Amino acid sequence: MKLTFVGADHEVTGSCHYLEVSQKHILVDYGMEQGINVYENVPLPVEASSIDYVFLTHAHIDHSGLLPLLYAKGFRGQIFATKATSELASIMLRDSAHIQMFEAEWRNRKAKRSKDVQGYEPLYNMQDADGAIRCFVPCPYDKIIDICDEIKIRFTDVGHLLGSSAIEVWMTEDELTKKIVFSGDVGNYAQPLIKDPAHVKEADYVLIESTYGDRLHNADRVDYVKELSEILQRTFDRGGNVVIPSFAVGRTQELLYFFRQIKQAGLVKGHENFKVYVDSPLAVEATNIFSKNIEECFDEEALELVHRGINIMSFPGLSLTITSDESKAINFDDEPKVIISASGMCEAGRIRHHLKHNLWRDECTVLFVGYQAIGTLGRALCDEVKEVRLFGETVEVRAEIRQLKGLSGHADKKGLTDWMLGFENQPERVFVVHGDDEVCDIFADYLRDEYAFETYAPFSGTVFDLKENRLIKESSGVKLVKKKKHTISSVFERLLAAGQRLLVVIQHNEGGANKDLAKFADQINSLCDKWDR
Repeated sequence: MKLTFVGADHEVTGSCHYLEVSQKHILVDYGMEQGINVYENVPLPVEASSIDYVFLTHAHIDHSGLLPLLYAKGFRGQIFATKATSELASIMLRDSAHIQMFEAEWRNRKAKRSKDVQGYEPLYNMQDADGAIRCFVPCPYDKIIDICDEIKIRFTDVGHLLGSSAIEVWMTEDELTKKIVFSGDVGNYAQPLIKDPAHVKEADYVLIESTYGDRLHNADRVDYVKELSEILQRTFDRGGNVVIPSFAVGRTQELLYFFRQIKQAGLVKGHENFKVYVDSPLAVEATNIFSKNIEECFDEEALELVHRGINIMSFPGLSLTITSDESKAINFDDEPKVIISASGMCEAGRIRHHLKHNLWRDECTVLFVGYQAIGTLGRALCDEVKEVRLFGETVEVRAEIRQLKGLSGHADKKGLTDWMLGFENQPERVFVVHGDDEVCDIFADYLRDEYAFETYAPFSGTVFDLKENRLIKESSGVKLVKKKKHTISSVFERLLAAGQRLLVVIQHNEGGANKDLAKFADQINSLCDKWDR
């Protein structure tokens, strides 16, 4: 009964933890790293083809984004997630695959022009994303699910994103049962649309995220409708556009909720009929998924409006753009408007085109509405950089740069503390993860000093014995010199991964009928005879 820390340890992205219970191999999340990372992540302790199950806390790419890669390397197990998470992951993983393939194609064209002989392969392709999506097992909230004889799980709404969850895992080995709780990303309280985080009452071990474990969001509740209205009024009065880099899933739907209120109340004087463009096919699909999960996931305020027949994410003047031609046409419209586009950190997608058209215009505003990781274009703009490179050109930053403070999907220090204080027993150990390097230590010290939790902030590579409540291996973290790209970088590597999977399949057939095993062996030998060089 071992826990290995793989990703998002003294870092904010790339969440991944590995459980080994009675020869079952389990991952909790397998996320992509984003922005600048300080430490190396250790490789998975076993081959992808040996992983039996994945438990997914929510659909954000820093928690789910490497699942297609896992499939490409031979994983054929089951991925357990809530119903809404399964639906969102379906569109997000396909979108991620599209980005990987597009970027590889673009880099190959660029390399060909510069006579660079090195070829670029996507991290994974659409076939891998589709394969991973077929592995999902949608689950309800608040129901104990028997995974196998040794493992049970339950998903609890944690209020971070539609479908997001903390995962309770009961593990039994040698007649001893232990319970570990993975917080996932704990949501901010009093968010629009979705419910507040629910508490878990008991645990032997807890993994708690610490993204904002060293700070508080605005102490007073921010009137986002008022603040947004003021930004729109000021920008439209000077003839500019409001460009909002927004996460397609979650934040975009919240903004539509606010804009409906602004429109309904006529709060932007002289521009009451302003247009709002959602320029993200992913955001459009995600909004449809939000609409299908109202009863299970929405809070009381949103449900009351829905039951009154109000479409809380639609209003006059809203345009949902799908095609690239529709996207390009937005910037040929001289009328002041709102442009909401992904990605939220400006690292990819259509937002970069809108920035190229609007950043140099001092009458425009670029409004950030979410966390900006170090090393991203979004973070650079928030840090008041004077110029940026977009599509090979230098663009001067003259637009007004604003941040909507407090609008966060993550709980702050108080919210994280409240969630931890929901446990009615004292866990044997609390592991602090998913935070910047110093923040993990700060929050771990705070929980220990103020509330007497036995805390530990592990680095990637740390291994813990959950039966004995002791460290097996302690890692001090290996500084990242050059970021390694997790990739199936050639067809030959895919062949190697297939070979690893074949070995796992052979092992799974141990004890089978001699007749069947002999047939299997003959088929393998026939294949080897065909390809043996």
